[in-house]
Amino acid sequence: MACNSAENKSTELKDTINQDTAQNLSATQVKFKDSKLQTIYGDYIGLKNALVASNAESAKTAAAKLATELKTYSGCENTALTAQKIEKSADINLQRKEFTALSTDVISLFKHAELTEGTIYVQHCPMANKGEGGDWLASEKKIQNPYYGSEMMECGAVLEEIKTK
Repeated sequence: MACNSAENKSTELKDTINQDTAQNLSATQVKFKDSKLQTIYGDYIGLKNALVASNAESAKTAAAKLATELKTYSGCENTALTAQKIEKSADINLQRKEFTALSTDVISLFKHAELTEGTIYVQHCPMANKGEGGDWLASEKKIQNPYYGSEMMECGAVLEEIKTK
């Protein structure tokens, strides 16, 4: 299980209660055999939801939690550094740019994880990153775009479903 497949792609990069509630609701639909992965996934979803809400402060907080967990998961040390870049930026556009590299790594991690319940959706926005596209994970099929938030909330499609084996 490698978490650092996108380390070379990395570049500089509203309400916390609602974000945490949304994170807990969507993340609990998915369960993993490894409890550490459960925490990482919940923190990732929290970050994604903060970006969907275009809330840079909540994204910073969520990225800090995610970075802490990734640092302690073997193979994810470089991905933790990407999460720290998001944490250190107050610019939502830079946070979203770093989220692309972070998501590439985390998608790889969860494709190899042992899922015991639920489905993870790999979603894609073709317009993100100046037309280069960007992927992310979600616990629901409905598109909620973290790259554009309310500007283009439903821009994207489900590329793949990660299910229990």
